[in-house]
Amino acid sequence: MGEKEFYAHSDPSGLPLEQGGRWHLLSRHLEQTALLARDFADSFGAGDWGYLAGLWHDAGKYSEEFQRFLRSSCDASIGQKVGIDHSTYGAQKAYQKWTNGEGKILAYVIAGHHTGLLDGKSCGDSCLTERLTKSLPYQFVCPDILFEQNKPKLPFSLNRERFCFEVSFFIRMLFSCLVDADFLDTERHMAPEKAVYRAEPYSLTELYAKLENHLSSLQTQVPKTKVNSLRAQVLSDCLNAAAKPSGLFSLTVPTGGGKTLSSMAFALRHALQRGLRRIIYVIPYTSIIEQNAKIFRDLFGDQMVLEHHSNYEPAEEDRKTRLAAENWDAPIIVTTNVQFFESLYACRSSRTRKLHNIAKSVIVLDEVQTLPSELLLPCLEGIRELALHYQCSFVLCSATQPAVGYRDDFHDGLQNVREIVHDSHSLYEQMKRVRICHLGVQSDQELIGRLIQCSQVLCIVNTREHARTLFEQIQPAGNAFHLSASMYPLHRSRKLKEIREALSGRNCCRVVSTQLVEAGVDIDFPVVYRSIAGLDSIAQAAGRCNREGLLKFGQVFVFEPEEGLPPGHFRHAAQTAEGVIRRFPEDILSLGAVEEYFKEYYWTQGERLDKKNILELIRQGVKGDFPFRTIAEKFRVIPEETKPVIVPLEQEACELVERIRRADSLSGFSRKLQKYTVQISPFYWDRLVKTGSLEIVQEVFPILRDLHLYDENVGLCPDYQNPDPERLIG
Repeated sequence: MGEKEFYAHSDPSGLPLEQGGRWHLLSRHLEQTALLARDFADSFGAGDWGYLAGLWHDAGKYSEEFQRFLRSSCDASIGQKVGIDHSTYGAQKAYQKWTNGEGKILAYVIAGHHTGLLDGKSCGDSCLTERLTKSLPYQFVCPDILFEQNKPKLPFSLNRERFCFEVSFFIRMLFSCLVDADFLDTERHMAPEKAVYRAEPYSLTELYAKLENHLSSLQTQVPKTKVNSLRAQVLSDCLNAAAKPSGLFSLTVPTGGGKTLSSMAFALRHALQRGLRRIIYVIPYTSIIEQNAKIFRDLFGDQMVLEHHSNYEPAEEDRKTRLAAENWDAPIIVTTNVQFFESLYACRSSRTRKLHNIAKSVIVLDEVQTLPSELLLPCLEGIRELALHYQCSFVLCSATQPAVGYRDDFHDGLQNVREIVHDSHSLYEQMKRVRICHLGVQSDQELIGRLIQCSQVLCIVNTREHARTLFEQIQPAGNAFHLSASMYPLHRSRKLKEIREALSGRNCCRVVSTQLVEAGVDIDFPVVYRSIAGLDSIAQAAGRCNREGLLKFGQVFVFEPEEGLPPGHFRHAAQTAEGVIRRFPEDILSLGAVEEYFKEYYWTQGERLDKKNILELIRQGVKGDFPFRTIAEKFRVIPEETKPVIVPLEQEACELVERIRRADSLSGFSRKLQKYTVQISPFYWDRLVKTGSLEIVQEVFPILRDLHLYDENVGLCPDYQNPDPERLIG
């Protein structure tokens, strides 16, 4: 149906359009939203579905009650939320029109387009079943032609074993198309000055040309060392593999092998050759995100890279970035595991709006071994579905590939994963730069004695408390440094600069750190000590030893702390690693040892690989009653969110706090204060509030009042009594 034909039938009042302007505005909104949603859904072959969802989503506004409100209001906005239910009517009409499932799919999308996806069936009155049987007390005057449409077909054949997951995921993707289209068309009408800041068309060809120029200049600048020649070979393998059909890839490169730029080179070239639209770089840690996002922005330009995570807030004047964060409409997205995977299982409109822009993307999962084990199976199903039906390619990027591939003993693993590196075993052998020795149990005094004997040494432990204890005991020997998440980012950055200067000057430098130093921090020690942990963590620690290969071999010592291990994930991973170390004493980081580690680690987890029963909840929707809201509440990559403490020790931080006290608008302050913020558990945050050590300014910003609790060497040190070690993991 064309636009003119639709408008001609869209005024049930019979008034000429110049007199019935509000009907015309509504019909125009429906048509424009339908066209946008169709364009979005076309990316995964569901344009007809998108069009219907857009056309019917506000059909309930064709009621005398809703129009009476508009006539009595000075604001003629069709997008204004009012106390009149205008989404149930379209959902009911869709459900009644097609009773074999198509109507129910559309009903989910339409009924939830403001409040979020509903549970299909629940005890409450807000589930889809209740909405579909609800009696609406309105007089509807919707034109019949609005619902005279052909029945759509799913763009793919359903798999008998996975059809519940496939249908529920399709509903999520279709919901994303409608929600984004509705937002954008309303914005165009309500705030045209805002709409002009939306992202302009971009060219991946131009971005790839910039990358090629950078790589060419890099080859003439870097020293011709063995490590750099191996990095060049990794890059060559990535470029050669880019021509392969889209799907699942792995990139197994030892730490320091240059996988950041090489994976981006693969992603851009692959996207160009396979007709894909954007690159999504998914990273576990915000510290690596900030580092990689800066690399990409310097390379491609600020407007081409969207950094999206909870700790990043664009500058107030950067409207394009703020708008792109709403729906990921940018060529390169750099985000977190939390943001990416929680969005796949979210129900709120704001969290799901971006999903349709994931279709036809290259998704690089950096440090893929950090996927949360308790949600591993739902994460793998999301990866599998995006690759199968939404034209996505994934790059599983790691120095220690987890055993997530299909095996006889792991039927839930991913199939047809192709390795990008031509010979990963040979690459591992050639990039071997350290020898690893397992020391067994070490008391703190024994460990301190070893550290003091070294002029340049890094010691990595599992908890903030242990790091602080060791540091305080080696500090009298001089030239000691401490690193942990107890220090605000700017403070850590300064300490890292001092550490690098000491190392480059070949001065004495002894560092005690938590595992945060393993997260992409570019430092190079001749000797590293690592408290027993998972083999992936030990490999990351080894990556801070002889990183540039300037020594024949660096030395890594793995030890077991006398005090034992933190409970939960850390203890389980370490105990699994200990068993593998006994079986592979000659080379505990060989690819065979790593494969055995992840096999055993996942095998011993058993049902805990889907601890929240996400997939079982989806499978229970065999009649189309999917518990979307229940799943969204359960799927949390980080079960307990940390809470911020702002430390106003430096002049800029003090000035910002004073400005906040007087400010009418608080926009932009979070971003500016991020570099002065320490994240701690809610348990200790609440304690600081109760003792009066925190002041909540403007009901938003928690400012540390007792500045004596922050130490120049070790950071925030509240007086914890009987601390729970698991809460101190840093």
